[in-house]
Amino acid sequence: MSGLWPPHYLGILIFLSLGLLTALANALTIRRFDQYPAAKNFPRVSVLVPARNEGRNIEACVHSLLLQDYPEFEIIVLNDHSTDGTRLALAWLEAEGGATRLRVLDGCPLPEGWLGKHWACHQLYQAATGDLLLFTDADTRHQPNMLRDSVAALFAERADLVTAFPREEIVTWGERLLVPVISFGIFTFLPVRLIQRLRWASLSLTIGQFMLFRRAAFDAVGGYEAVRNQVVDDVCLGRLVIAHGFRWQLLDGTEHVTCRMYHGFDDAVEGFSKNVFAVFDYRILPFLVALLVVGAAFLEPPLALLSRWFDMPLSSFPPAYATIAVIQAFVLWQIAYRRFKFPASLVFFYPLSLALFLLIALRSMALSLTGSATWKDRLLDRAAVRWF
Repeated sequence: MSGLWPPHYLGILIFLSLGLLTALANALTIRRFDQYPAAKNFPRVSVLVPARNEGRNIEACVHSLLLQDYPEFEIIVLNDHSTDGTRLALAWLEAEGGATRLRVLDGCPLPEGWLGKHWACHQLYQAATGDLLLFTDADTRHQPNMLRDSVAALFAERADLVTAFPREEIVTWGERLLVPVISFGIFTFLPVRLIQRLRWASLSLTIGQFMLFRRAAFDAVGGYEAVRNQVVDDVCLGRLVIAHGFRWQLLDGTEHVTCRMYHGFDDAVEGFSKNVFAVFDYRILPFLVALLVVGAAFLEPPLALLSRWFDMPLSSFPPAYATIAVIQAFVLWQIAYRRFKFPASLVFFYPLSLALFLLIALRSMALSLTGSATWKDRLLDRAAVRWF
C-alpha cells in the first residue's frame, strides 16, 4: 500500500517550492505606499489610536502623527483606563499645542460581550468625523508622508481597506527570534494577488497596526460592533470587508511606519499566545495539521542533516533531498527578512525561531481550551473551540 504514495520528503520539496513561488510573487507584486501617483484630493482622515498603559510609547506615536504632511486630518486617542503615565503624557501633548489636531478621550466602562481594545476602537469610531478612518496602534511611529502616501495608495488601488505591514523593530534576542516569524508567514503562505482576485476571505490577513478604511465600507460591514468578541479583530474585519464585496489591499508600509510590537521574550510569548490559535478560528484539526506540515517542512530537513553528521540518523530524509530542502528554506526566509528589513544573519536561526513559535502556537491552543488567555491584564472570554 505504501508504494501507492510518494515518499513524504518529495511532498515537503513540493510544499517548499510552492512557498517559493508565493514568496517571489509577493515580493514582486506587494507595493509600497510611495509607489503610487499623488492623490488629487485629500478627504478628511480620522487617525484613531487606542491606548491602554502605553506610557512608554504614546508620546512618540502621537508626536509623529502630529507632524503629518496632510491638509485635513484629526487625531483621536482614547485612554483605555490606563494605570501608568499614559493620560499624563496625553495631557502634556495637548498642552504643548496638539489641541488643534489632537483630541483625547477617556474610555467608558467596558460593557458585557466586548473585548477591551474593540470597545476602545468603537468609541474612537463614534467620535471620528473623517471620511477615511485610520486605526493604528500606540506603539507605532509614522513618517511625515505616511498619510499623504497611504491615501494616494488607497485611491490608486480603488481599495476600501488598505492594511500594511510596518517595519518591526526587534531589540532583544527574544524579539529577534520570534517576531520575524510572522513576516515569514505572510510572505510564504499568503498569496496576496490570488486572495484579491478570487476574494478568498478565509486566507486574508489584515494587520491591526495599520488599517485605513473608507468610512462607508467600515459602516457597511458593521465596524467593531460586528467583531466585538473576536480576539483577532483586525483579521476578522478584513475578512468581512472581502466577504461584503469590498476591496482589500495589503501593502508594504516599512518605509512609512515602524513599530516595536513586543518588549522582550515574555511579552512576545504573551502576545502570540493570544493570537495564533484565533487566526484559525479556534478550529483544532486545521490548526494541528498546519503546525505538523510546517514543522515537518522546515524542521525535519535540517534535523536529518544534523543527525547524520553525528552518525545518529533520526529521519529517512535522503541527505541530498534534505540539503535541497534546507537551501529552499534559507531562500524563503531570506526573501521575507530582506523585504521586512530584518538582519540577514537571523536567517541562520530559522529552525530555532520556528520551533519556539510552534511551541507558542500549542500554548495558544491550550490557553484557549482552558479559558485562561489574557491580554493587557484582562481575562479573555473562553473561545468557542471546534474540531473542524
